[in-house]
Amino acid sequence: MAFASHNSKNGLHASRLDRPLSVNSMKSLASSPTALTPTSTRPKSAAPGSSSVQRRNGTGAQKSGKDDSGVSGRVRVAVRLRPRNAEELAADADFADCVELLPELKRLKLRKNNWDCETYQFDEVLTETASQKRVYEVVAKPVVESVLEGYNGTVMAYGQTGTGKTFTLGRLGEEDCADRGIMVRAMEDILADISPEHDTLTVSYLQLYMETVQDLLAPERDNIAIVEDPKTGDVSLPGTTLVELKDQKSFLELLQTGEANRFASNTKLNTESSRSHALLLVNVKRSAKNKQEKDFVIHNENGNSVHVSKGHRVPTIRKSKLLIVDLAGSERVDKSGSEGHQLEEAKAINLSLTSLGKCINALAENSPHVPTRDSKLTRLLRDSFGGTARTSLIITIGPSPRHRGETSSTILFGQRAMKVENMVKLKEEFDYKSLCRRLEAELDKLIADNERQAQAIFDGEEDMERKLEEAGTRVAEAESKVAAALEVISKEKQRQQKELVEMMQNLQIERAHRERLELELRENVQDLQDKKKARLT
Repeated sequence: MAFASHNSKNGLHASRLDRPLSVNSMKSLASSPTALTPTSTRPKSAAPGSSSVQRRNGTGAQKSGKDDSGVSGRVRVAVRLRPRNAEELAADADFADCVELLPELKRLKLRKNNWDCETYQFDEVLTETASQKRVYEVVAKPVVESVLEGYNGTVMAYGQTGTGKTFTLGRLGEEDCADRGIMVRAMEDILADISPEHDTLTVSYLQLYMETVQDLLAPERDNIAIVEDPKTGDVSLPGTTLVELKDQKSFLELLQTGEANRFASNTKLNTESSRSHALLLVNVKRSAKNKQEKDFVIHNENGNSVHVSKGHRVPTIRKSKLLIVDLAGSERVDKSGSEGHQLEEAKAINLSLTSLGKCINALAENSPHVPTRDSKLTRLLRDSFGGTARTSLIITIGPSPRHRGETSSTILFGQRAMKVENMVKLKEEFDYKSLCRRLEAELDKLIADNERQAQAIFDGEEDMERKLEEAGTRVAEAESKVAAALEVISKEKQRQQKELVEMMQNLQIERAHRERLELELRENVQDLQDKKKARLT
C-alpha cells in the first residue's frame, strides 16, 4: 500500500447531513463552513484546531486553581481513505468509488447510489495521496505534544480489516523512511524532547487476543491481569514488561519483536490480517521546573503544614502516558471467509469492537451508565473515552462500493466518537521520594562532614596536647638550664667578689707600702739635703 502527500487545513466540528447537498447549498456552505453543523448537534468543546490553546489553558487552570478538575476536550477524529488495491482495480473497474472526499472543507460523501449520498464532516479528511508525515502531524503530533507537557494521550485507529490501520500506526519504514508510521514518528519526537539525565521513558507492547492480554515482548506472559485503582480509576497492567528506552534504534528493535509475536493470518480481505488489538503504552516521567523563589508551605497527608525552605523545596514531576492502539479490523465472516479458529478470532474481535461501540454511544448520549466492564478492550480504553486523556482517533476506510456497509459503519463510529468529551488533566505531583532521597543524601553528607570535623578537632586537640607537653618539657629543661646557669653565675659572682675584695685589700696594702716607701724616700731625701747643707756649711 502506498500513500503520497496532500495538503489540507485543520478541521471543523463534525456533523452528518442526512440529505445530499445541492449545487447552491454547496456554494453557500463553501463561504460559511460552520453552517454545516446544526445548533442542536454542535459539540460543546472548542474547535479541533484549538487543541494547543486548550492545552495551555489547561495548564493555567491547574496552576491557578480555578479548575482543578481539568479542561474539557472533545475526541478529535480524522478519516483516511485507502487507495484501491489490485483486486479492487480489477473487480470494481466499472464502478465508481463509494466515497468522495472534500478535504478542503473537511467533508466526506458516502454514495448510496448514483443519485443519493450522505455527507459527513470530520476534524480532518485525508485523501489516498496523504503522506505518512502529514497523517502524523494532523492526527498524532498534538497528542504527543500534550503527553510531553504532562497530559495523558491516546491515538487509535479504527476501521474495516485491510484498510490500512497497521500501515498508518505501526509501519517501521525500514525500506523507505517516508513510510514510517505514527508509532515510530511519535517516539522520535519524544526522544528528541526528553532529557536522559532527568527524565524516564519506558515502553510496553501488548496485544488483546481472544479476550486475554498478552505481552508481545515476553510471549510467555499470556494472561496479564488488568488492575484498576479504586480511588482514581486508573488502569494498570503490573505484569507487563517495561523497557526503558534511550534511543530510537532500541525502539525499532522492540517494535520488530512485538510484531513478530503478534497474531496475524491470511483472509480474503487481507493477506496479513491482524487477529488481535495491539497496544503500545509509553510512560513518560519528567521533572517539572519549579519557578518559586521564596520559601513556601505544603500540607502533608495528615493535614499538617510543613514549612519548606527554598533550598529543600519539594521537586515536581509530571507522569504522563501515551497509548497507541492498533485495533483489529472489523469484518463480516461471509466476506472474510473465516473458518474454524479464524472464525473464533473474528467473533472475539467483533465482540470487543461492539462493546467499544456501546461505550462510545453511551458517552455520546450522556448516558448515566457506560458499560466499560463488558470487554477488556473497553477497560483498557477507559481513560481514552470519557476519561482524562487527550484522544485522537483515525478511522480508515476503503473506496470499494462492495464494502459500503462496512465503510458506513466505520464512518458512523467516528461520528459518534466526535461527541465524546474528555476531561483533560495535567498529571503533576510532588516527588516526595526524590526529596527524601536527596535529603537523606544531604544528611549522610552532613554526618560524614561532621564526623570528619569531629575527628579533625580531636586530632587537633591531641596534637595541641602533645605540643603543650613538648613545650612544658622544653620549658622545664630551659628552667633547669637557667637555674644551673644562675647558680654558676652566682658562684662566679661570689668568686669575683672575693677576688675583688682580695684585690682591694692587696691594693690597700700596696698603697700603704707605697706611702711608707714614699715617706721613707722623702725622709732619705731630706736627710741627704740636710747632710749636703751640712757639708756646705
